[in-house]
Amino acid sequence: MRVVIVTESFPPDVNGVAHCALQTARHLVRRGHSPLVIAPAVADPAADADAPCPVVRVPSLPLPGYPQVRVALPSRRVAAAIAAHRADLVHLAGPFVLGVRGMTAAARLGIPAVAVYQTDLAGYARTYVGTGEGAAWRRLRAVHGAADRTLAPSSAALRDLEAHGIGRIRLWGRGVDTVRFRPGLRDAGLRRELAPGGELLVGYVGRLAPEKRVDLLAGIRGTPGVRTVVVGDGPSGPGLRAALPDARFLGRRTGDDLARIFASLDVFAHTGPYETFCQTVQEAMASGVPVIAPAAGGPLDLVDHGRTGLLVPPGDPDALRAAVTSLAAAPDVRAAYGRAGRAAVEGRTWEALGDELIGHYREVLHERTAVAA
Repeated sequence: MRVVIVTESFPPDVNGVAHCALQTARHLVRRGHSPLVIAPAVADPAADADAPCPVVRVPSLPLPGYPQVRVALPSRRVAAAIAAHRADLVHLAGPFVLGVRGMTAAARLGIPAVAVYQTDLAGYARTYVGTGEGAAWRRLRAVHGAADRTLAPSSAALRDLEAHGIGRIRLWGRGVDTVRFRPGLRDAGLRRELAPGGELLVGYVGRLAPEKRVDLLAGIRGTPGVRTVVVGDGPSGPGLRAALPDARFLGRRTGDDLARIFASLDVFAHTGPYETFCQTVQEAMASGVPVIAPAAGGPLDLVDHGRTGLLVPPGDPDALRAAVTSLAAAPDVRAAYGRAGRAAVEGRTWEALGDELIGHYREVLHERTAVAA
């Protein structure tokens, strides 16, 4: 199968869209298929040296105020690359800007398209500009409505899509690397460095941006015997350092280094209310770490309240503090949540989810063939 992955983001970017696109490309290659990636250009010309397949970069500009995010510019390269690859199917990863051009090209060339919904753009519009939700949904309806199938990462995302008039939806979650992220990486030396008094380590991992509401961690400041660790970077970094003067900010971490940090936490606290999935929750669970997350979006499917972690009302610092306090006082409960979390994700490998995705591709191709006949 010849597949073109048109993605709004790709490594070296660090975010859910980029990571999922990379894992998809890797899995397709492992299964003997021929993927091509089309993504916004990045500053590093050697960025794609380790990519699992050819990558076509489209001219892009950094997003004002958030240079880590690049937005593709209009380019004929998209249609030309899809045609030159002789694609059987186009995979649109988080389509909004580049994905719209990919959808247009696929329709013009008569190639089926699968659109993967990954980002709550309406929530981002509400966070950053206080308006624009309607415009965001109109754009999403245009691209997803033209796709042969939309894949939603969670039950909450599926309901949102249906409520806004988008059809032909199936659920498709995300895999997690249960070999890399595992409890056995818990590091006593790292814990002594981060919590020299043996404090409970509560950690956040992710982008430091307004929609992530990392500022809510200020609600646990002053909790006796608790230290806060923040991993990631982004435009909110300076303000968060001022708001959380007692927290340890470790910057951006990846790979085995990140896995070691995850496993060394006592509690993972996610704060963002706009997650369509929330991969870091899965990585924490794979690491055997209990999770506290908002009762909204993707975490509703991932966190089994009272068994693998705790769900709290979104945007409520007092509820977050109460959840941390309850887990701090109950080491046996933390251990039980951690074991249950690990068990819950052990079957969610990228291999299993990748094969499920290929199944969606094949169904779409079969449906197109049946209609043509």
